Amino acid sequence: MTELTELTAVRLLDGYRKGEWSPVEATRAALERAEAIQPEVNAFVRLTAEEALEQARESQERWRRGEPRGLLDGVPVTVKDILLQRGTPTLRGSRAVDPAGRWDEDAPSVARLREHGAVFIGKTTTPEFGWKGVTDSPLSGITRNPCDPSRTAGGSSGGSAAAVALGAGPLSLGTDGGGSVRIPASFCGIFALKPTYGRVPLYPASAFGTLAHVGPMTRDAADAALLMDVIGHPDSRDWSALSAPAGPYTDGLAGGVRGLRVAYSPSLGGQVAVQPAVARAVRRAVERLAELGAYVTETDPDLTDPVEAFHTLWFSGAARVTQHLGPHQRELLDPGLREICARGARYSALDYLAAVDVRMDLGRRMGRFHDTYDLLVTPTMPLTAFEAGVEVPKGSGHRRWTGWTPFTYPFNMTQQPAASVPVGADADGLPIGLQLVAARHRDDLVLRAAHALYGAGVASAGRPTPSGS
Repeated sequence: MTELTELTAVRLLDGYRKGEWSPVEATRAALERAEAIQPEVNAFVRLTAEEALEQARESQERWRRGEPRGLLDGVPVTVKDILLQRGTPTLRGSRAVDPAGRWDEDAPSVARLREHGAVFIGKTTTPEFGWKGVTDSPLSGITRNPCDPSRTAGGSSGGSAAAVALGAGPLSLGTDGGGSVRIPASFCGIFALKPTYGRVPLYPASAFGTLAHVGPMTRDAADAALLMDVIGHPDSRDWSALSAPAGPYTDGLAGGVRGLRVAYSPSLGGQVAVQPAVARAVRRAVERLAELGAYVTETDPDLTDPVEAFHTLWFSGAARVTQHLGPHQRELLDPGLREICARGARYSALDYLAAVDVRMDLGRRMGRFHDTYDLLVTPTMPLTAFEAGVEVPKGSGHRRWTGWTPFTYPFNMTQQPAASVPVGADADGLPIGLQLVAARHRDDLVLRAAHALYGAGVASAGRPTPSGS
């Protein structure tokens, strides 16, 4: 059964239809892989083996009758421990959350997975309340990179990225408020999409406001499109949710990139220092887009680094999410989280509204940019995975995680769809990601272009191999 853990969801489902394997076999294989990787990588806060196998047996019976339920019947999935999942505690990486809650409600995306017959094998690790770009917390410890356990998996959806990369379920739900599905996808060598804000409903509403997105973390773009066809529909609990998409994302994957206008920005106009191996891998992938028929122009979007405005919005959200905690509970928090909460609590309403003004202007400029270009391509990260257990690379001079994530958080501020596609590895075997960004509501273009890169062999659903460069 070991090879089942290497398959995408699309391939698993095809095997169910043909009778090549069963949901029970696939679920057992995923659980065995999860248990095997947990001691070294620490991708999970809890595994739900008994419940998963019961769900898999029910799915197997539906397939036997020729009556599968929905689009994902019998596919093993994982859920970041930020999102509510009925019947299991959602502790959000915090010792300040009481596990003895009711836990009787699913988040919208989790509810859609359940309706489509997915098999829930476990909840994945997160930093406390998803506050930073690496995954460690006082509750669950350090989550490590699947390619090199001495390195970070990234964050804040690092557990999901490690689980998918190592075959503990082909699909995972992550959250992204400043890069939190794209950062770990880049570091771990998988695909991840931050959809247009509101495309995947969120409940309860995030304290980080409209920066926070829910998105798929998968082995390739085809699996992400399939997952979006399940989770990308409105839910009455989210007042900001978008209406249903015009049609299935899977239907548009084969469109390719011929004729698309692609802007390639290698360093946001020289604002970002990019490691040479990263720059080379991303440039090679962009050249392949041109060979596939895209019109590629090397140019930069009209933006200056909005980090201070982002900090105002992000730190205020952190202060809000911990506002109800008493002194004893605050002592349990990650020290870095306590620090940004204190800063966030000092901002005034006028400070917050000034940051909103910066955000709106950034959105306007990116809207104008996409009048000319269908897609923007950048590196996802300017570097490969660094030492595990620290917020910033040693010797970098950065104070906070936003110092080394300049390509990701601006597009949370603009609410645009953005994906990370694995396009190789450095000489040490550490994965490299390319970021695709489109105008709001054009998630289909991001998925289409990513799928083209997989089809051309530039991106791989398997382990990345070192380039030697």
